[in-house]
Amino acid sequence: MTQYLLSIYQPEGEAPPEVMDRVARDLHVLNEELKAAGAWVFTGGLHAPATATVVRLRDRDVITTDGPYVEGKEHIGGFWIITAPDLDAALAWGRKAAKATTLPIEVRPFQDVAEY
Repeated sequence: MTQYLLSIYQPEGEAPPEVMDRVARDLHVLNEELKAAGAWVFTGGLHAPATATVVRLRDRDVITTDGPYVEGKEHIGGFWIITAPDLDAALAWGRKAAKATTLPIEVRPFQDVAEY
């Protein structure tokens, strides 16, 4: 089985509490369904982009800067790593995630290569 990354893209700012309460309930149901199907590997929610620190190499020096790597009006707010037999199955989970969050979900397969 292939592993897939399902990324939640969310707009800047906070959603109203009543929206977040509904989304939290729907995500709990989805996570339980993923676990029952044996597809769930890991999930996580991320803090706001302002909490990010970027580490990069510049002229052989490693420097850190505050803030997200790319400025934008949308950011990755959370993700799942799942296993699925094929892209169609992963997309089915992506559709369920989009319904639960009401946000865009990007579905990407992991490369099937040996560890470096």
